[in-house]
Amino acid sequence: MPLITLKHSPLARRENPQLFYRETGEGLPLLFMHGGWGYGIYPFDKQIDALKNDYRILIPDRSGYGRSERIARMDWDFHRHAAEEMINFLDAQGIEKTFLWGHSDGSVIAVWMSLLQPERFYGIIFEAFHYYRVKPASRGFFETMMHDPMQLGERVVEVLQNEHGADYWLQLIEMNGNAWVEIADRAEHEKHDLYDGRLSEISNRALFIHGKQDPRTEADELAQVAKQLPHIPIRLIEDGKHSPHSERAAADETIQIAARFFQETLA
Repeated sequence: MPLITLKHSPLARRENPQLFYRETGEGLPLLFMHGGWGYGIYPFDKQIDALKNDYRILIPDRSGYGRSERIARMDWDFHRHAAEEMINFLDAQGIEKTFLWGHSDGSVIAVWMSLLQPERFYGIIFEAFHYYRVKPASRGFFETMMHDPMQLGERVVEVLQNEHGADYWLQLIEMNGNAWVEIADRAEHEKHDLYDGRLSEISNRALFIHGKQDPRTEADELAQVAKQLPHIPIRLIEDGKHSPHSERAAADETIQIAARFFQETLA
């Protein structure tokens, strides 16, 4: 699987970083962006099988993840840095326009990409979306990531070790947890959002896919999203948790919803 050299990455803090990426299928490009633990824990395999005949699916490891170059810090504004990096990835690929699918942290990054260059995207799927900076129900989870990632569970630890390296995965997960805690601590009030009040500026055709049982969702987050973007549908997956696309009980429904969205966007 290939590597590509970018001109610059604010996430890697250097010129000419190399990113590892997966590429499968043919057709219009579809860029999938993984969440804060990387690709392996919530793989896109079922979507690849279902969509590869119609779309060129690209799945990069952001700087710091997987087989891309490692990083030493992850700042509280890493979502914006990652958005710039992913736009640079599209430039390096020579892709002028693509579908975009972001999961969890990837969905936050997708918003910033849409705000930076809306003309680059046919349509966007935001999955397992985050709205607030302050997430009280997840504070303990983020602190576990910061201080004792081994408590995330044997299966999770094994996947993270295999993907990011036994000598590095702890640092990566600690950095991501610390970044989310700092995001909350820098909030000006408890309802401060991740987008500086700009979510309503999204102009792309878009769709939210969200697990109804997502443990990372605050009580009124989706209501706030609906208020900001009343014209963009939110599809709740009844049996979905934090990763409907990779969960046995939710993946098939997620694929059907996504495929229909792509088709209707192009119609």
